[in-house]
Formats: sequence, C-alpha cells, structure tokens
Amino acid sequence: MSQPEQELTQHAMLVLWGQFAQRIGLIKKLEAIPLHQKTYTHQPQTKVLEFFVAILAGLPHLKDISRSAHPLDQDQAVARAWGKPAWADYSGVSRTLHALTLGEAHQIVQLLDTLSQPFIDREVNQAYLNAGALTLDFDLTGRPVSNTSVSYPDVAFGYMGDQVQLGYQAAMASMHSPTYGRLWLSTALHPGDTVSCTQVAALVSAAEAKTGVRPWRRTEMLAQRLAQLEQQANAAEKDCQQAQKTLAHAQQKQRETTQKAQHWQEQVHQLEVAYQLRQRPERPHSWLAKARRRLTVQQRRQGRRDAAVQKIERRLERRGTRWQQLQEAYTLLQQRQQQFEHDNASNPMPMPMTVRIDAGFGTSENIALLIELGYQVYSKPQSHWVTRKLKQEAATRTDWVRVGANAEMIAWSEKGLSRYPYPLDVAVERFHTGQNVRHSTLLHYGDQPVTTDLSGWFQQYNGRQTIEAGIKEGKGVFEMHHLKVRAEAGLFLQEHFAAFAANFVRWAAHWLFTQCPSASAESTPMSESGVKEMVQVAAHTSAWVIWQPHGCLLKFTKASVYAGQSVQADKEWAFQLPLPLFKSYVFAPT
Repeated sequence: MSQPEQELTQHAMLVLWGQFAQRIGLIKKLEAIPLHQKTYTHQPQTKVLEFFVAILAGLPHLKDISRSAHPLDQDQAVARAWGKPAWADYSGVSRTLHALTLGEAHQIVQLLDTLSQPFIDREVNQAYLNAGALTLDFDLTGRPVSNTSVSYPDVAFGYMGDQVQLGYQAAMASMHSPTYGRLWLSTALHPGDTVSCTQVAALVSAAEAKTGVRPWRRTEMLAQRLAQLEQQANAAEKDCQQAQKTLAHAQQKQRETTQKAQHWQEQVHQLEVAYQLRQRPERPHSWLAKARRRLTVQQRRQGRRDAAVQKIERRLERRGTRWQQLQEAYTLLQQRQQQFEHDNASNPMPMPMTVRIDAGFGTSENIALLIELGYQVYSKPQSHWVTRKLKQEAATRTDWVRVGANAEMIAWSEKGLSRYPYPLDVAVERFHTGQNVRHSTLLHYGDQPVTTDLSGWFQQYNGRQTIEAGIKEGKGVFEMHHLKVRAEAGLFLQEHFAAFAANFVRWAAHWLFTQCPSASAESTPMSESGVKEMVQVAAHTSAWVIWQPHGCLLKFTKASVYAGQSVQADKEWAFQLPLPLFKSYVFAPT
C-alpha cells in the first residue's frame, strides 16, 4: 500500500476553507461562469477565485499574494485544496480584475447569493422558532481613498468617520443569526457624498429579498395618514386660492396707483413747461407745487403697493410649493398603499421583524416608512431639536432610571412629536462623562412595552453594535480599508467578496468544528478561535496536509500556535436544507 501524499503549507486554515468551498460547490460553479478573457497559464476564473482567497487570508494589498513572507501563490497545498494546480502571480490577478466587466461581476455575485441562500433561510427559520422574530441592522460605512487620487471611478468627498475624505460609502444590511451571531445580507457601494437617510428603502428591499420574508404591512395606518394628508392638501389648495384672490386685489390697487402716478407725472411736466415759458416762479402753494406733492404721495403709495404685491407673491409661491409637495406626497403614499396591499395579499406567513438604525437614518419620513412597512423600529432622531425639546420637558422630572455604568434614561410612552406622523415611545439618555453630561434620544415603535423596561430598551438598541463590530471586522480583519483594485467591476466584486467572506468563515467554522474531528491538545483548541484569529493566525500558520481519498488530514507543526492538534476534513457533509415555511415575495420600494 502506498504512503499517503503529504505537503507542507504555511496557510493551514486556507486549506480547510478550500475543502469547505468544494463542499458547497463554490469552485465548480464559479468555473462555469463564462468570462471573456483568454486563458494562457491560468483561467480567469482561477484568478478571480485567488482574489477571494486573498481576501479570506486578510491580505491588505493585492501584491501580498506574491510579495509576502510566505507568498500565497507559492503554496501548492492551498491551490490543491481549492481544486487548482497552481496560483497566478498577483499581476495576473490584477489584470483579470481590471478586464472584468460589470456584467461578469454581477454573475459572480449572483453565484455568491445562490450559495448563501440555504444558510440564510435556515437562520431565518431558526430566528422565528427561537425568538419569534427576525432582527435587522442597517449602517453606512466609508471606504476612503487618497484625497489626491484621480483613478478611482465615481468617487466623491464625504464624511467618513470624523473627517471629510475622498472615497465611497458602503450601505450594509445584516441580520441577527442564532447560529452564527451575524450574517451579512447585502452591501452596495455608493459615491462618498451619499448620506444614510437616502438608503433606507433600498436596504429594506435588499434585506427582504435575501431573507425571503417580510412583516405584515400596516396599511390601516397608512390609510389614516392618507386621509390626513388629503385634508392638508385641500386646506393648502384653499390657501392658494385665497392668496391668488388677495394677489389679484393687490395688483388691481397697484395698477390704479401706477396710473395716478403717471397722471400726476404728466401734470408736473406740463406745468413745468408752462411755468418756464411764462417765467413764473414756483411758489409753495402754486399749482406746480401742489402737483409735485400729489405726485410724491402717489409715488410713495406705489412703493407700498409694489412691496405688498411682492409679499403676497412670495406667500403665494410658498403656499403653491406646499400644495405641490402635499400633492406629490399624497400620490407617493397612494402608490405605497397599493403596493402594500399587494404585499399583504401575497404574504400568507408574515414574519415579525425588527430593524435598528442610527441617527443618520432616523428622519421622520424614514421612520414612518419603516412603521408602515410593518417593522418594530429602534432608532435615534436625525434632528437635534428633538433632544433639546425633551431635555426641557425632563428638567422637572426625577424618575431617571440607571441603565448602564454611566447612563440613565427617562421615557414617554406614545408621545406625539412634531413632523413625525405617528406617536412614538421616546426616551432621553443621560451619560455622565467626568464633569460633563451628554444627552441623546431613543425612538421606538412596536408592541414591546419598552417604557416599562428602560434597561431592556437600552440594551436592545445598543445591540446594533453587532453591525458596527461587523464593519470593524471587515476593515481590520478582511482589510476593507484597503481597496485592492481601481476598476469598477473589481471594486464591486471586492465589496461583495468581503461580505461573503465574513459569512463564509462562520459557516466553515460551524462545519469544521461540528463535523470534522480534531485531536485534543494541551494548547488552546482551534475550535475556540474567533474570526479574527482564524484569519490573522490560523490562515497564516504551518501544518502538514496529508491527502486522502475521502479528504485530507491537517496536522499542525511544532512551530504553529496549534501544535499537536489535527483536523480531519472529509468530503461528505450533512446539511439540513430549510423548509420554505415563511417565504414571501419582497417589498418593491416606492
């Protein structure tokens, strides 16, 4: 019997991830996507796959594929684990990414979505069974580039962190996963001047498309809002009509005054000519003096008439603009009502869903939209006037509740706020930081009695730190603060590869530590590693790979932090496909 073949790798975790990628069909399905580029030594699909492996390895720059301490493109064990005879030099990967078309990149991302769907469906079902609801988080994060760069497409200056920088904004949606903690649902790259408040409808649409579920639309509330808006539009129309009548009356007086002024101007001119011909002096009570005084009166009156007409015209313009805005809003809400009625008619299994957003998204219209969509909403207001107003109301209250080490809250249930169409649960947070006290406001809409459990409300809203941690993970672990390419298709692919990589690592870890046996060791078991350690440590440690007909055995070397441990990665993998119990059609934003 021949001895099993073995190879040394410096990227142990990448070998295991390659085995997992083969299990879920990533490699074969990627190879089946037609790319227009020619094959010389390596297929373009191979170089696209190598780009994904580089992101999994947390390489900050594309050149690190070939120029790092242990070059990835020289690791034959990793290439074999990913079903490839060898890897290309980083320059070949760069050329492929620059030549990639946007249509081809979309096909690759569609493949990622297809592979992700069974995992997402299972977690949606599990969330419903465990908690009876699904929780979504939205956020916007900057992707800065050099402020002097001119080679990145469609970049713009915008706020990224605490400063204005050139770059992009990534709008991201995630869901709370009972098994994996967090799963990315969608990401979209926009110019750097994009702001959060413009992205809510698109994020909802993307999240509902990925999860395949949605809540029951609150059409009855929308109908009430439509009725109120119709009354406001009718009142605005009457105001416009009244302003038009007032303007017509003022213009008539203006014309009369203009005519009188012109009359007395002619009289003064004629008298001046007559007085000059007769060489008569102009005396204080002469006809010429009287004519001048009457002309002055009419000229002053004309100035007042002109100012009055201009004032009424401005008022009419404001009222006309207001009426037009109300008409447009009414039309939009009518279309939304029709869409939501259709949504409910095609949604036999509505899913209770919660969405958590920060103040950048928290405009009154966005919160109203989320309420009408059927979500339980946790947010902060975008406008600072809300906090200033509530601080004044809270000045005389003494029922502050401690909700954190330096945080207190006070709340109002179903409080009406100006510009917000629906009553909201409102709370003021008070943070003690040294000698200073900072305030902010929390908003909530939903069935949860949050005003009777302020600590729970505080914890629930701040649970959205999971998406902030995910963004930090993307930048610090998968190196998304470095944009590795400058072509539109390559940037699009990197954004989606990074989000898929964060999910992929979690899926692979669950597969690895539940279905792949590992030998015990005195050192810390790899099964306790987090994503950061798996990418930055386990993916850059040495191991012997022993190839077997049914998979491979990975034995970590003495130089590895996991020395003495081994992992058996088999070809077969049992995965329970989820039943489509809660599937529904998705929301089309209006």
